[in-house]
Amino acid sequence: MSRECELSGKSPIVGHRVSHSNIKSKRRFLPNLVNVTLYSEVLDRKFKMRIAASTLRTVDKHGGLDGYLLKTKKSTLHPTALKILSDIEKKQTEATA
Repeated sequence: MSRECELSGKSPIVGHRVSHSNIKSKRRFLPNLVNVTLYSEVLDRKFKMRIAASTLRTVDKHGGLDGYLLKTKKSTLHPTALKILSDIEKKQTEATA
């Protein structure tokens, strides 16, 4: 299982561990991943995902999974999220037609 957010695509980054004597050695900063079940009102379906805690706060801010996916740029979304977004857009076009 990769350490990557399934919505935003956040992944580990590399930095330095700095000692008191200012000696630098490599280290990894891992994202704070949380297992959650998100509900899509448009699709009337639940999705089990492993997302970053910061992304979960943003999902709440935008009013749920549908709002987050519709307001976020497609270039920043993970491929899993892009698949869900295309399903949502398809369902919305069917409803308006």
